[in-house]
Amino acid sequence: MLALFLLATVAVGGWLWQRYEGFADTPLALAGSERILTVERGDGFTDILGKLRELGVDEGHDLEWKLLAQEMGVLSRLQVGDYSIRHGITPSQLLRKLERGDVIHYRFTIVEGWNLRELRAALAADERVVQTLHELDDAALMKALGRDGLHPEGRFLPETYHYTRGMSDVDLLRRAMLAMDKALAEAWEGREDGLPIETPDELLTLASIIEKETGKASERPEIAGVFVRRLRLGMRLQTDPTVIYGMGSAYDGNIRRRDLTTDTPYNTYTRGGLPPTPIAMPGRAALEAAAHPLPGNTLYFVSRGDGSHVFSASLAEHNRAVACHQLKRCR
Repeated sequence: MLALFLLATVAVGGWLWQRYEGFADTPLALAGSERILTVERGDGFTDILGKLRELGVDEGHDLEWKLLAQEMGVLSRLQVGDYSIRHGITPSQLLRKLERGDVIHYRFTIVEGWNLRELRAALAADERVVQTLHELDDAALMKALGRDGLHPEGRFLPETYHYTRGMSDVDLLRRAMLAMDKALAEAWEGREDGLPIETPDELLTLASIIEKETGKASERPEIAGVFVRRLRLGMRLQTDPTVIYGMGSAYDGNIRRRDLTTDTPYNTYTRGGLPPTPIAMPGRAALEAAAHPLPGNTLYFVSRGDGSHVFSASLAEHNRAVACHQLKRCR
């Protein structure tokens, strides 16, 4: 009797072992589109397995999954993040993927010309980013980035940044800040001689104005040339985007004559030179234009209404261009 019991036990054990061995390499049947498995901080193996079940992974007993994870040595080495799971992946392949941290990479784009308020709003709208900025005002943000006392406007390079779920908004901004540090240093180092700009921060400020004034990318160097010549001559820059920035939340989409005459630190109609800080996030092309303005004699420009501008060397020419393109009184 005992012999029969032992024989049955061995047979059952052998069957279970064959079943387990087969399970490790059995493709998962996941009909339809890919599934996204989210592994969060604090998740144990049981939590992860529960999420797999919710995604429709029915193959294998929980014990088989745990034994496989133990055999592979990955039970406590599964990494945080979002994972793409497609039809046909095997349990062993899936566990190895979780161990490697082969996660989905997302993209966050900082748009050229955004100001800090717009950047904050875009980060807050991304649910995959860990949100901490709501706890930090601008001063606290820069302190967290190791730039205590520095004004944050313009300090983050417009580019597309790849990240994984679980990255914080501050960490993402740190990458963009360091990228701007590098881009600004390169533009400053390669600038042409004789510019009426004394510091990299002034170059950044000028680039931010160029960025906001440019509707047609090819015009950046010419717009830069106008502003550089005005600075050399001691003329006021008289650029609307700086006025709008100085208005802050009072700006309702329209700029009126009284706005141009109301003095603020950013009103370049009432004050000479550059404003005290950048007014937006300039891209690499705007930085390059500020460092290498187009030579010439133009001192004015007015929008045609299609993103491009008419450039003029004299006030009389400029007034005619304004009459034609703004007042529709072309002669």
